[in-house]
Amino acid sequence: QVQLVESGGGLVQAGGSLRLSCAASGRTYTMGWFRQASGEEREIVAAINWSGSITNVEDSVKGRFAISRDNAKNTMYLQMNSLKPEDTAVYYCAARIAAGYMFPPYKGYYNYWGQGTQVTVSS
Repeated sequence: QVQLVESGGGLVQAGGSLRLSCAASGRTYTMGWFRQASGEEREIVAAINWSGSITNVEDSVKGRFAISRDNAKNTMYLQMNSLKPEDTAVYYCAARIAAGYMFPPYKGYYNYWGQGTQVTVSS
C-alpha cells in the first residue's frame, strides 16, 4: 500500500506560479498529475517515469508546466508557471507500482491516488 499526499495548491492570480508536491510513502514507478475542474472529467496533465528520464505533459500546459521527481525524497513535483483561469481545478497525483511507462495512460493504469489539492487561478 502506497499513500500519496499532495501539497502546494492555493489561490493565485493569472500569470502567477505554483509548485505542487506529491509525497509517496513507498517506492513507485511511473507517476502522474491529473486535474479535474468542476463539472468536468478528470484529465491527465503530466507523467514521469521512475528515473525521471522520460516526461510528458498534456498539450494545453506544454511550455508552462514541468514535472519532476526526487526519488531520494519519494516526492514528485509539478511546477506550474503562467497560470490561466482555465487551469483552475483539483489536482491529483497518481502512482503506479509496476514497471512500464505509458502516456496518455489507459483507465486503471495507476494503482494509487492522492486526495487532491485545489488550485484556483483568478483573472
